[in-house]
Amino acid sequence: MDLNSDLGESFGRWTLGDDAAMLDIVTSANVACGFHAGDPTTLRRTCRQAAAAGVVVGAQVGYRDLAGFGRRFIDVQPGELADDVVYQIGALQAMCRVAGIGVRYVKPHGALYNAIVAHEQQAAAVVAAVRDYDPALPVLGLPGSEFLRAAEAAGLRTVREFFVDRGYTPEATLVPRGREGDLLHDPREVTERVLRLVDDGVVIAVDGSRVPVVAESLCVHGDSPGAVEMAQAVRAGLDRAGLPVAAFAGEASR
Repeated sequence: MDLNSDLGESFGRWTLGDDAAMLDIVTSANVACGFHAGDPTTLRRTCRQAAAAGVVVGAQVGYRDLAGFGRRFIDVQPGELADDVVYQIGALQAMCRVAGIGVRYVKPHGALYNAIVAHEQQAAAVVAAVRDYDPALPVLGLPGSEFLRAAEAAGLRTVREFFVDRGYTPEATLVPRGREGDLLHDPREVTERVLRLVDDGVVIAVDGSRVPVVAESLCVHGDSPGAVEMAQAVRAGLDRAGLPVAAFAGEASR
């Protein structure tokens, strides 16, 4: 099982999350690319730290929305969105290159991630961008999403993701931020639900129902309160369960 986190999201004088601590725990780092968060200095430092920790780096691409942290839907034209995604991957690849590593996968961020669960045109745009940039790059997304369906049809490797710190609806989608049950913060609770997922293949939705979910990667948001403690607890729980923790994209390349 892979354990990933969203990192590189600080900007200028504003620090968000504890990237150094998370890189000691996770196996994959979804690094911001400057559109929803992250400045060049932050991104270069994060890639350098990931390389030193042996953590695989993926490009976390999003809407051009620094003010909204990429969590607001933007009705961007598919062609423009594809261009934005290619641009972001390329920018992060440059930072990875000077750190002696490379971008190994792509994961959409925030509102874009949620939009392409069902938005066919935007899902196709992201898929086209990844395919055109490098069809060998895997993509990380929500199981059952239009994005993963389109990616699979395009011949891309798809990796199904589970969010340990987000609430789920009975339809196996994420509870929208700002609604009751959207976020979880208790390390014990998130660890228990991860182990239930591993053992039984289900997550308990906000209405109490048991929802089937299959995942190959677990995400802890780097900006969540108590993110480091949750990631440590989940990693320890997986270790106790005897489940190997490793990056789905292999070891960090140099």
